[in-house]
Amino acid sequence: MIEIINLCKSFEDHVVLDNVNLNIQKGETIAIIGRSGCGKSVLLKHIIGIMKPDSGQVIIDDIDITRLDEKHLNDFRMKFGMLFQGAALFDSLTVGENVGFALYEHTNLSKAQIGKRITECLSHVGLSGIENQKPAELSGGMKKRVGLARAICLNPEIIMYDEPTTGVDPIMGDAVNDLIIELQKKLNVTSIAVTHDMVSAYKIAGRIAMLYEGKIVEAGTPDEIKNTKNPVVKQFITGAATGPITDRNNKVNV
Repeated sequence: MIEIINLCKSFEDHVVLDNVNLNIQKGETIAIIGRSGCGKSVLLKHIIGIMKPDSGQVIIDDIDITRLDEKHLNDFRMKFGMLFQGAALFDSLTVGENVGFALYEHTNLSKAQIGKRITECLSHVGLSGIENQKPAELSGGMKKRVGLARAICLNPEIIMYDEPTTGVDPIMGDAVNDLIIELQKKLNVTSIAVTHDMVSAYKIAGRIAMLYEGKIVEAGTPDEIKNTKNPVVKQFITGAATGPITDRNNKVNV
C-alpha cells in the first residue's frame, strides 16, 4: 500500500532522512521507533504529504504523492486520519465540533448526518454522550480518545499515530494501545505509529522499524526486534546509557 523509496530530507546542513526505504502493507500496523528528534515525525509528514522531500518517492496505491499538486494532494489526504501527539483539539470548539471538523469542512453532509457520524466515532472510542463538553473539561486520556475519534471520522484507509502514549500515565497508555488494536481490527485500516515507547510498540505492532541517523537500520516482527544482534537497536530497546548511540559530547546522536 505504501512504498517509501530513497527518501531524503535535510534542513540546511542537517540531514534528517538519508535514503529511507520502507514498505508498509495494506491492513498492517507498523511502529517506527527511534530517539526523540531522529526524524520519525518528519517521516510521517512526508507520508501524508505535508512535507516535500529533497529527493525520493512516497508511493501510495501506485501514486507518487511527491509529484501531486496541492489540489490533488488535498484530495488524496482524505485517505488519512491523524492522531497528533498532544491530541491537538481546538479549545474553543465542543468535543462534537472537534470530532466532526473535517466533515463540516470537506463534505456536503447535513448537520443531522454529521451528528450521527460524530456519535458513532465517539462510541468507537468509548466516549458516548460527551459531544457538548469542551476539551478543558477532559482528562489527558479522554483528549487522546477524542483526537482518535476525529481521526476516524472520514473513514480513512490509513491512520497515523504521532507518539500515541506520550503525556498519559502507563494505565491510560495501555488503554490507548488497546484502542489502537481494536480500531485496526474493527475498521481494517493500515496503521502507522511513531513512538519511543517500546511497551506500546511491542503491543500494537505487527512490525517494528527503527530510524537511526536518517536510515531504517532494522525492521522486523516484535520478537525479531527483541532478539536483535544490531548494537544500535539493542541499545535503544533496552534503554542502555552506553553504546553506539552517543557522540563525543556524550549526548544522544539524534
